[in-house]
Amino acid sequence: MNMHMPTDTDAQETTTPAPTMGGVTPMMEQYIEIKAANPDSLLFYRMGDFYELFFDDAEKASQALGIVLTRRGKHQGHDIPMCGVPVHAADDYLQKLIAQGFRVAVCEQIEDPAEAKKRGSKSVVRRDVVRLVTPGTITEDKLLAPSESSFLMALGRVKGGNAASQGSFALAWIDISTGAFRVAETSAERLLADIFRVDPRELIVAEPVFHDAELRPVFDVLGRIANPQPPSLFDSASATGRIARFFEVATPDSFGTFSRAELSAISGAIAYVEKTQKAERPPLSRPEREENGSTLFIDPATRANLELLRTLSGSREGSLFKAIDRTVTGGGARLLADRLMAPLTDPALISARLDSVSFFRAEARLCQGLRTSLKSVADMPRALSRLALHRGGPRDLGALSAGFEAAGAIAALFATTALPAELAAALAAIHGLPKALARHLGEALDDELPLIRRDGGFVRSGYNAELDEMRALRDESRKVIAGLERSLIEETGIRSLKIRHNNVLGYYIEVTANHHSIMTGSDAAKARFIHRQTMANAMRFTTTELAELESKIANAADKALSIELATFDRLTAEVVSEADSIRAGAEALAVLDVSSALALLSESEGWCRPVVDSSLAFEIAGGRHPV
Repeated sequence: MNMHMPTDTDAQETTTPAPTMGGVTPMMEQYIEIKAANPDSLLFYRMGDFYELFFDDAEKASQALGIVLTRRGKHQGHDIPMCGVPVHAADDYLQKLIAQGFRVAVCEQIEDPAEAKKRGSKSVVRRDVVRLVTPGTITEDKLLAPSESSFLMALGRVKGGNAASQGSFALAWIDISTGAFRVAETSAERLLADIFRVDPRELIVAEPVFHDAELRPVFDVLGRIANPQPPSLFDSASATGRIARFFEVATPDSFGTFSRAELSAISGAIAYVEKTQKAERPPLSRPEREENGSTLFIDPATRANLELLRTLSGSREGSLFKAIDRTVTGGGARLLADRLMAPLTDPALISARLDSVSFFRAEARLCQGLRTSLKSVADMPRALSRLALHRGGPRDLGALSAGFEAAGAIAALFATTALPAELAAALAAIHGLPKALARHLGEALDDELPLIRRDGGFVRSGYNAELDEMRALRDESRKVIAGLERSLIEETGIRSLKIRHNNVLGYYIEVTANHHSIMTGSDAAKARFIHRQTMANAMRFTTTELAELESKIANAADKALSIELATFDRLTAEVVSEADSIRAGAEALAVLDVSSALALLSESEGWCRPVVDSSLAFEIAGGRHPV
């Protein structure tokens, strides 16, 4: 958890007055209107291939990112500060901004420019904020550490009848990137310790609670991760309806019984997810209640000095986690970290976990086979979340496919083996993974997958006959282009003649300026070679034949891509429909990873199994600190 205290230059401070309407272009008028609706966030305003920022946002972003601050137009007689970042590199810039405590509103074009022109030559393309990027709502792989959870936490409070009472408190925390959702009651005295146990990236709290003088010391310690929100988000009276709508159930009664404070926290978390994700809905698990006393209470100072996940200097190196982590999957590493931060108090549950470790310690062959399969498991929960939020790509589908394949091998490995309770439950969840979906992904996806779906080329040859036909036409046409180039070289005698392509002109014939007379020296040549563009050292032409061929190529390529995109959408919908079983299977793989990793650790370090009971005896013989 970042313990940075807010300063005069912090992310959420405002240094210049907000812009107002009047004397501005229609585009800038649109910007000002959208910015006014998102005053607490930097506005990434989409302009073609760039996200542009203006006014105070531009000044903050240019300083935070180390990019050039320039000017565009005027507002009330003053130059308008402006900076921008390329869309294709936006994740890198978002990472830097989020790390410095900023929140970013991503504003996209939501209509085709051609549609805007139909409303008039001065009409502006419609834009709207499609997402708020905050420290606790990140899903992009580049912005997430594989071994760390990324929790958004909500604090709920219900005032007591006694005016002197602080009332009852609860915390709900969500990892949008994996779907994890938990809730627990707390108290004013335990509040800071329970927040530190979860280590959230962002804590949302109702504004009246945030400004409560008695709780002020808590939020002062938390610094900028604490984010005040309208109290309506935390209304416990309307929480049941909000939960039911989000999870698309008639009533959330089957989720369990929650206190009013827990309902307030759950409501706040869900409402903030809806606020930041706009029309998208992440595949969250149903809120799981943690009972008070089920994990060890550790005060913040002790937790810091134990250096469980980070040293006192904030480094992962030198921490207990770093010393004992032998996991090979992202999910396994996160589960190990969660267990270190929240040690169990029930001897029976502790014994069940130790049974799993003992099993793998005794079954070296099975343990090694399991580890081999686990190494091919990608981060299934995070891939699932990105796909559900329409931020995923072919590699996310590939991650799930690889996970399903590894899960099948693991299930076969343990087919005839008696397992302890925790591992038996994990294998049951693995058997519950959707076999039909696994088969569909394996049949559809190519071995080499692009990052972005619009690049195409991710559907396996032989999967779709029409796609194969379009690809053949597209690829054969490229050979025809090469043949046409050879023919034109022979016709003109220009050995350096090339047929090239760009997104502006499409296909064109390019010759050096020295060959100008050959291409335009006669009426026949002018009729044959249609001038397109003159460059400093080259001239560009087209022909009727080349234009017709380009149309055929474009149609074949577009049709092929359209088929691939439709395949992607269909597979994604199938994935999202199986979200619960995929998440359960991924969690089971994480359990196997942690248990087998600890078995390997105990073997290599010569550790023995402790005897844990309900007595107060604490006896260690020949012990040594793991770090």
